[in-house]
Amino acid sequence: MPNLPDVDPLSTSSHMMKTTKRGRPFLKDTLDLFATLVVSLQLGPHKQFFRTFPHSFSTDEAAQNLASLKFSQSNRGPDPREPTRVVTTTTTTTFSMTRDMAKAMCQHFMDARLIENATDPASNLFKDRGTYQLTPKGLHVLERFISKNGINADHLQPVFSSQPICIKLLHLERRSSDDEIIVTQSVITALFRRFAGRQPNYPPPPDKPLDVFQKYNERSKGISLNDMTERAQPIAGKAAAVHKHCFAAVTALEWLCDFTSVVGREEAAEMAAQFVRFGLVTLVSDKRKNNDSAIIFTVRGSAPGGNSPVSQQGEFRCTAKAIYKITDEGRRLAHWDTTATGHLNTDSPSASSTNLTVDRSSVEGSMDNGTADTKRSDAKIHRRISLAEKLNSNYDSPDKKTSKESNTDRLRYIVEEPGLRSLFREFLRGNFCEENLSFWVDVQDFKKKFNITSSAMAVSPVTRPGNRNTPGQAAMERHHESLINTAFVIYNTYLAPSSQCELNIDHGLRNELVKYLEEVVTNMTGKAFQGRVEPEQANAFNATQLQTMIRLYERIQTHVFRLMATDSVPKFIKTPKFLAMRNWVEDFDPTESDIHLLSSGAGAPSSPPGLSDEVGGAYITVSQQGSEREHRIQIANATASSTATVQS
Repeated sequence: MPNLPDVDPLSTSSHMMKTTKRGRPFLKDTLDLFATLVVSLQLGPHKQFFRTFPHSFSTDEAAQNLASLKFSQSNRGPDPREPTRVVTTTTTTTFSMTRDMAKAMCQHFMDARLIENATDPASNLFKDRGTYQLTPKGLHVLERFISKNGINADHLQPVFSSQPICIKLLHLERRSSDDEIIVTQSVITALFRRFAGRQPNYPPPPDKPLDVFQKYNERSKGISLNDMTERAQPIAGKAAAVHKHCFAAVTALEWLCDFTSVVGREEAAEMAAQFVRFGLVTLVSDKRKNNDSAIIFTVRGSAPGGNSPVSQQGEFRCTAKAIYKITDEGRRLAHWDTTATGHLNTDSPSASSTNLTVDRSSVEGSMDNGTADTKRSDAKIHRRISLAEKLNSNYDSPDKKTSKESNTDRLRYIVEEPGLRSLFREFLRGNFCEENLSFWVDVQDFKKKFNITSSAMAVSPVTRPGNRNTPGQAAMERHHESLINTAFVIYNTYLAPSSQCELNIDHGLRNELVKYLEEVVTNMTGKAFQGRVEPEQANAFNATQLQTMIRLYERIQTHVFRLMATDSVPKFIKTPKFLAMRNWVEDFDPTESDIHLLSSGAGAPSSPPGLSDEVGGAYITVSQQGSEREHRIQIANATASSTATVQS
């Protein structure tokens, strides 16, 4: 058995989940519990109504796991008393609930659009005997949870590879006291721009067949729009009229629940009512019958007065017949009307802005994304330079950075953007230096897994006699063995003499690593180091020795990163494939280069009394797996198109 670092003594405490005035758990608890449950489940085929649904689970399976669900997380760090020693802290959280409570919790998951009824996706009710699958939004949340907590989720890989994933999820910040969305003009701006899309999203021609991935991709671009013709009413003196950019009220609620952190149709209706209040959408018609029920949501707030389109009250009708359209103000705010050069007209005195930050869901860890927060008292408009713009070979930094520094920024963005990283890997392969990127990525992943690991499992309430290990400790032992294996797979793949993908690095860096391995292996086995590490030698490494290897790997990683930035990036950004790809990246660029950054000024509604310290904002998380798959589809389509052109 490998030598494991000491684990801190366990301490226990218990508390009830905090709930909102609507009776639902706070959003963070909902998302964490959902992801913990899914990791603990063994998703598989389930039959119902003579059909088989892959990667699904039943009501009974969810209720059984939620009855006693344990989530264990172990964090490694230096011992405060002895910094050279690594200490591990393990925290175990246990969720326990009755079957009725478990069903109610799963209903919250459905309301948040994390799961759906496999047999009837339009159903909003969690049933006592049902089969359920993850939604694209649920997969996005799950991927982020797995990456953030260092969970080994190999058993979920078939799910990620076979179903659509929400690529870009917009999160709206909430008050810590009651979990309500903090509504400000900047927040509504960010939400509406995501809702409206970069361009009006009209459905493709009906004769163009789309698979499930293409249909979801089309829907993710923004709310689906149609033009509506209103018949003439001679008696009322109304002529026929054509309303452009129309959408159904119910469709809008579903879209907000699927592509943002909005929870449930009630909260979605409140946000849609804010769109009405801010003058971004307006009611076209509601042809419901007099005896049909109507749910109308009304929101109120302060109005700046003058020529501002913002009013004190907004009303949204949640009926099957209600049709709304995007107003001229909505078009302006969505930046649909751009100049011929593609730049935005920012001369309007009422130009709006928003606070937006970026967080990428990536198993490789995140780089410095930069936040979009500005001081509330700052009345100037600040335009953030998009990272996508920095990819331009002629980009001139306002800080007068050197070319070397600019290429470093470009490389940071390339390795973080999944689609560009795949294209960059293809470029490096053609230049016979793909191992540089592979090594950098593998070390990033290894460092993250070393620092944190988690596990989730449903366990029996009765502890087996003689079993002293907690689920967290058992998971930590397995994880430690996996880390040792990973550390030496990296060495034997990239750094051992005559290895499969041997790096071309500085002789001194290689010698420093080899010298350390010689010392450790000789002390442990009494045998001379032969240049490669065998499995039985690797298993004897402890956490402190692994941390030393990480430090040595990081030095080599820095060298490789600098090499790629100075040698490969300048050539890569001039290739035709990159130039064509950049346009696609900008479509999914979460930095939203077209958004201006202005804190809540005089035109924005004031914060509720006593909560002025909580400033509303929005941030976007991007799915790595979804982005990479979309990139592969784009490449395949481009290849097919070019082949068809050549043949014709």
